[in-house]
Amino acid sequence: MRAGKFVFAQLMEFLPWKRFQRLVLKYDGDRYVKHFSCSDQFLSMALAQFTYRESLRDLEACMRAHSAKLYHLGIRGRISRSTLADANESRDWRIYAEFAQSLIDRARPLYANDALELDLANTVYALDSTLIELCLSMFPWARYQSTRAAVKLHTLVDLRGNIPSFLYISDGKLNDVAVLDQLLPEPGAFYVLDRGYIDYTRLYRFHQGRAFFVVRAKSNLNAQRRYSHTVDRSTGLRSDHTVLLTGKFSRTDFPEPLRRVRIKDLSSGKSLVLLTNNFTLPALSITALYRYRWQIELFFKWIKQHLRIKAFFGTSENAVKTQIWIAVSVYVLVAIIKKHFQLPASLHDLLQILSVTLFEREPIDQVLTLAPAESYQLDHSNQLTLFDF
Repeated sequence: MRAGKFVFAQLMEFLPWKRFQRLVLKYDGDRYVKHFSCSDQFLSMALAQFTYRESLRDLEACMRAHSAKLYHLGIRGRISRSTLADANESRDWRIYAEFAQSLIDRARPLYANDALELDLANTVYALDSTLIELCLSMFPWARYQSTRAAVKLHTLVDLRGNIPSFLYISDGKLNDVAVLDQLLPEPGAFYVLDRGYIDYTRLYRFHQGRAFFVVRAKSNLNAQRRYSHTVDRSTGLRSDHTVLLTGKFSRTDFPEPLRRVRIKDLSSGKSLVLLTNNFTLPALSITALYRYRWQIELFFKWIKQHLRIKAFFGTSENAVKTQIWIAVSVYVLVAIIKKHFQLPASLHDLLQILSVTLFEREPIDQVLTLAPAESYQLDHSNQLTLFDF
C-alpha cells in the first residue's frame, strides 16, 4: 500500500481551519464538549456529503467500517448516531454558515476572470429561491401551508462559476421579494431577477446604489412611453422604449425613467417584456442577460440531485440549517479544488470520483485527473484458427 495521506484528509487541507476555530470560539461551539468537537462534526457531515449517506444510521455504518482510518482523516471523537444527532441539534448553525461564507469569499476570485458568452466585464448575479419540502409532523416549525412544511433557499449566484455569493434560509412563508432587503447593492453589478422580485421601492434602492437590474415585467405594468429606440426585428426584438411608471404607487416608488425591452421568441411565438435601469447595453444584450437567469435553476437542480439536502439527519431548525450550510461548504470546496488544479472535469464528475476514492492513499491531483481512455488492440498473431472457410 502506498504511504501518504488519505484523499479525504488532503481535501480537508484546503479548508481555512484557523478561521473555523475562531468561529467556534465566537459561538462557544465546543463549550462543555469532551469527545466530539465541532471540527469532528463538520468532518463527519462533510464525509456524509461526499459519500452520499442518507441518514445518521447510514453514516454511522460507513464510518465504523473505516474506524481504523478515522484518526488519519482528522476525526478524533467517538462516532455514534446519538453523538452526531446531539451535535446537530445543539451546535450553533451560524458557525457553519459563516465558515461557508469564508469559503465563498475564497472561491469567487478564482472564477472572476471566467468569460461569459456575453462580452461584459461587470459582475452578473442571478437571484431566485427554491423550496425543500419537509414532513409537517416531523418539522412543525417549518409550516408554510395548512398541511405542508418546507424551508426556502434564497440564493444569489455569481454566474461566473455558479458560486452562491449569498444564501439565506427561511421557512416557506417568507416572500421572495423580502430577501432584497438582505442584499447590499454592488455598484456596477447586474442583478437578473424574475417578476416575483418586482417591488419598485426596493429596486429603486438598487438604482440609487448604482447597481443594474434586469427583471421580467408583470402583465399589469402601467408605464408611459417617452422615447422609442430603433430595433432589428429579425432578431426577435419588438421594441426598446424609455418609459416612466404611471401606476398609483409605482410612479412614487420609482420616479426615474426605466427601459422597457420587448422580445418575441421566433420559434414559440411567446413574448417577453423586460425592465432595466441600464440604458447603455444593446437591447439584445439585455435579453441575453435575462436568459442567463436559467443558470440559477440549473444550480438548484444540481445541488438537490448531488448534495444531501433533501433527507435531513435531524428535525430541528438548527440541524437542518447546519446540514445545508455544510453541504454548501462541500460544493464550494470542490469548486475551489477544480480551479486550483485547473481540472477540465465538471463538478459532478469530481464528486463522483471523490465518492469512491476518499479512503485511498493517492495524491489528490492524480486521483482527480481524468486520463483519456486507452484504446486496446487485440493481437491475433498467435490465435488459433477454429474454423476453415
